[in-house]
Amino acid sequence: MSPVAHLSEPSFLVLHALRLKGFAEADVVASCTRLDDDDVAKRLDELAGEGLVLRREGRVSGWSLTPDGRARHAALSAEELAASAQRDVVDSAYRRFLEVNADMLGVCTAWQLRDVDGSQTINDHSDADYDAGVVQQLLGIHDRVRPVTADLRDALHRFAPYGDRLRSALEKVVDGQHEWFTKPVIDSYHTVWFELHEDLLSTLGIERASEGAH
Repeated sequence: MSPVAHLSEPSFLVLHALRLKGFAEADVVASCTRLDDDDVAKRLDELAGEGLVLRREGRVSGWSLTPDGRARHAALSAEELAASAQRDVVDSAYRRFLEVNADMLGVCTAWQLRDVDGSQTINDHSDADYDAGVVQQLLGIHDRVRPVTADLRDALHRFAPYGDRLRSALEKVVDGQHEWFTKPVIDSYHTVWFELHEDLLSTLGIERASEGAH
């Protein structure tokens, strides 16, 4: 880890984790932020007292940002980026990420669907050679995104986990655990990729709907 990587304030990390996850339990927030479970629980309570986060109970329970919380997060994110003096690095990484992103989406589609007699059908993973070819493409994608995650890690410390998370998912895919390619409810390669994309947009203050204009 580069000694110049900017360290985020812990309460901001908690807000940021909820911004990316949308809805999460405290243990998930702790895992995302690499903060202690008790510290996260305390900060969530404090943020709830400020009206920035809200806990929902029911069939699915967890924490989420309030509208005020989203506004506070956006303001703190902009302040952090300015204080870190790393906007140019993050912006460059984002633009390089976009160059790989379209190819990544194509690889994910190829994993889920395949052409059979001129028609697209769901990939049932019965053709080992076909799957091996798609996994080889994913390995190429990973090689291209590694310098991006490394530069982000050296700019803002909170980006550090992405490289490890992507590599971990990739290793499982290569090992034949198909669900770690695109399954949405686990830390699959696509799940982590989507979160990294959202993190870059959030950090730079770019709305996904207007992404093409930047």
